[in-house]
Amino acid sequence: MTDRWALAPAEDGGVELAPLGPDGLPAGPVLREADLARAVRERPGVTRWVWRSTAEVYPRLLATGVRVERCYDVEDAETLLLGHEGRYGEPRSAAAALARLRGGPVPPDPPQRSAAPGAQAQSSLFEPRSVQAAPLPLADLAEVYAEQQRRHTRTEHPDRMRLLTAAESAGMLVAAEMNRAGLPWSAEVHRAVLHDLLGERYTGGGEPRRLAELADEVSAAFGRRVRPDLPADVLKAFGQAGIRVRSTRRWELQSLDHPAVKPLIEYKKLYRIWVAHGWSWLHDWVREGRFRPEFLAHGTVTGRWVTNGGGALQIPKVIRRAVVADPGWRLVVADADQMEPRVLAAISRDPGLMEVAGQESDLYQSVSDRAFSGDRDQAKLAVLGAVYGQTSGDGLKNLAALRRRFPRAVAYVDEAARAGEEGRLVRTWLGRTCPPAAGAGETGTDEAGIPVDPVAPAEGAEPEESRPWVPGYASSDARARGRFARNFVVQGSAADWALLLLAALRRTCADMAAELVFFQHDEVIVHCPEEEAEAVVAAIKEAAGLAGRLTFGETPVRFPFTTAVVECYADAK
Repeated sequence: MTDRWALAPAEDGGVELAPLGPDGLPAGPVLREADLARAVRERPGVTRWVWRSTAEVYPRLLATGVRVERCYDVEDAETLLLGHEGRYGEPRSAAAALARLRGGPVPPDPPQRSAAPGAQAQSSLFEPRSVQAAPLPLADLAEVYAEQQRRHTRTEHPDRMRLLTAAESAGMLVAAEMNRAGLPWSAEVHRAVLHDLLGERYTGGGEPRRLAELADEVSAAFGRRVRPDLPADVLKAFGQAGIRVRSTRRWELQSLDHPAVKPLIEYKKLYRIWVAHGWSWLHDWVREGRFRPEFLAHGTVTGRWVTNGGGALQIPKVIRRAVVADPGWRLVVADADQMEPRVLAAISRDPGLMEVAGQESDLYQSVSDRAFSGDRDQAKLAVLGAVYGQTSGDGLKNLAALRRRFPRAVAYVDEAARAGEEGRLVRTWLGRTCPPAAGAGETGTDEAGIPVDPVAPAEGAEPEESRPWVPGYASSDARARGRFARNFVVQGSAADWALLLLAALRRTCADMAAELVFFQHDEVIVHCPEEEAEAVVAAIKEAAGLAGRLTFGETPVRFPFTTAVVECYADAK
């Protein structure tokens, strides 16, 4: 019996399924069964299910306690293949792929769904979500799949592209399982934190006591009533005080000498918490001790994940106190150490940088010892400048020093930048492709972006504590596209590696009670019984090494993690 089967939900609620042959087409009759979960459960020998969309099928299986080992997501693969072929913007549904294959009119993709908080969205947060698209007969699905296999063969590096597609499909499974599991969350602790920070809640939905007090302090400092939550009002007040300021960003306010600055910065910090993670957020997003955002794998151009509502990837440090393990369980919180510079070493094959990245010690310190006379801060600025395109002022001097010591690494990102400026396709190591020009696809304001001044964010800084970042992908300027392409080859390759890390870790956790509950760029959280914590820590280290070898081949580069076994997320950092 073949270990690869196609599966297609039918209009009547049942399912069509069939084994697939080496050519990707059905190798036997198409079967019909009335129950999806039973159809999968009764075929334990199937190790890879080929289906149209993981979001369509897998939540229904998880709701009945059925997990699968591997899958192939046809629509996800179509997105990757269209990008590799330079056909960004074309519909990526399986129906569209079939129409292109047969030379017929190509239907548009269904509209994107949203998960805004509120009563109407609650069912979507805690129940499987269906994809609004007409079912595709299994024979048609297999036809698209078989053609995709041929298209993989025609790519620049077929083996890498197949690995990327497999990794993406694995990531879709991980995302669905994390959505089902939820992040452990104590509503009681959350309410206590809000009370400590914001004070009493006023009836009628007004600002809590502490915000009202700070607003009064801001107004008193300006000598007139000012709304701290309205940037235009704040800018006007500074202007009337004879101070010219371009924005109300924290870094800019801190440079001003005015009595309103201190209460204004405190107000902005607490206002953000009140709006983004206050009592209303707690009511909308936490149920039965779990916060369940909808994780979306490859939500950005670079392959980084996003969440559909809930702000899971921007949980303030103080609110992390509410992320508490179940009794007798622990949170294993793991952060990849200086992941992007290590990825740059692996993809550029720079001998010197690979040697540095082959150590599990502080990479920036090692770079500084070789090229910056032991000045770690300068070394860090140089490496980040090479990745993000900071090439003016001190950044240019730092980059020159880095180029002398690690020429192949700098040349690699320089070439990516030139390709981006010229409108050429730029790819990650495995083959994920950046659009040739801005505006050709998704923008995603949460991409890493480009720093607009030479000062990089502090290590461990919250997003709102960092210097301003601009999404170069959204700009039509050629230099901005070049800076984005420079970052894309590194950040995107890091995202590819992270997918394989998750796939390996998921496979290990399948034999334990441990469950993956959170993932963000270079951080993963596993919720596990206390007695499994040491095994999970070892599994993360092993998965990181395996992901490095699978993604980049045999290189000296290592991908160490800093891990913490804690009861509360806030205690991990």
